[in-house]
Amino acid sequence: MADQDAQSSVGIEPPPLPVLRWDEPPEGPVLVLLDQTRLPAEEAELVCADVPALVRAIRTLAVRGAPLLGIAGAYGVALAAVRGDDVAEAADLLERARPTAVNLGYGVRRAAGAYWAAREKEGDPERAAAVALAEAGALHREDAEASGRMARYGLALLDELLPGGGHRLLTHCNTGALVSGGEGTAFAVALGAHREGRLRRLWVDETRPLLQGARLTAYEAARNGMPYSLLTDSAAGSLFAAGEVDAVLIGADRIAADGSVANKVGSYPLAVLAKYHHVPFIVVAPTTTVDPDTADGASITVEQRPGGEVTELTSPQIGAAGGDTGGLLVAPAGTPVYNPAFDITPPELVTAIVTEEGAVSPVTGVGLAELCARSSQVTIS
Repeated sequence: MADQDAQSSVGIEPPPLPVLRWDEPPEGPVLVLLDQTRLPAEEAELVCADVPALVRAIRTLAVRGAPLLGIAGAYGVALAAVRGDDVAEAADLLERARPTAVNLGYGVRRAAGAYWAAREKEGDPERAAAVALAEAGALHREDAEASGRMARYGLALLDELLPGGGHRLLTHCNTGALVSGGEGTAFAVALGAHREGRLRRLWVDETRPLLQGARLTAYEAARNGMPYSLLTDSAAGSLFAAGEVDAVLIGADRIAADGSVANKVGSYPLAVLAKYHHVPFIVVAPTTTVDPDTADGASITVEQRPGGEVTELTSPQIGAAGGDTGGLLVAPAGTPVYNPAFDITPPELVTAIVTEEGAVSPVTGVGLAELCARSSQVTIS
């Protein structure tokens, strides 16, 4: 079995990833992103000077992951405001960029709300723009803090469910620093276990068709010196059958009011496997990912991605946006494609949902609502 073992000491941490930052060069303000379509081959930055450029970055997955999309959306509103562009139009473009990711709309509405409130109170568009930018920065900091709390709550839950340490954890897609203002959601829990010497193996699903697991999670695991192994999505069943998985950790792009979870396609089959093999299936996401206005899983809009992502093999340098990428055809030209970006896992298959406010288990609508109603001023003993 091919694997990648830790090469660095548990106590040595790499420098933070420069995932997203606001910059103000002489030619005007910009939002600078780490272009995730080019990882792991190179760490290249993508400069967005206006909202249409940011929308393209969101749709092509140059920037992705639920919490980070919320942050990017908030900064996008601020970018439009500081540039003197139409803020309402910019907010609408950003919200529609990826319909399943509830955090994106949350970040956009939060920054836009701060902007319009300041405009109404003071009437000064420049002051209102500064307020929107401050609100985006606040969201960025809050997400970093939430990431740390989720990691602590998640690790405490793992130790409760799996006493003795030596955890073998299976994860899907990418949920680390590349999706967050901090160290991530589900990946941050595994990273916490690693730092405390309690991670035996991180199993990384490659996550077809865009290989976020192979390109991004393996990149982050190697960067942090974690013991990890990469597997094809279809190999997960044999891994469960061999008794090699102690728990599944995934993130979420939207959680409905009843606890149904929308996450990267391939998550639902893992939940079914976990249920059959009596393995905990744990979702880690901030409370901003919970959408009380979406009643259940059937009410979640699932984004359909371009067919070229499935019918062609492309390198990150060519582009991972789908469509006519100039990649290598792996199916006959014109082949019809079913390519949902997400699937829905019902609450009865979810062992627990971990947020920055704590964990809810069993997962019920009432329990989730109570969790989200808690104060953000949480201390963990």
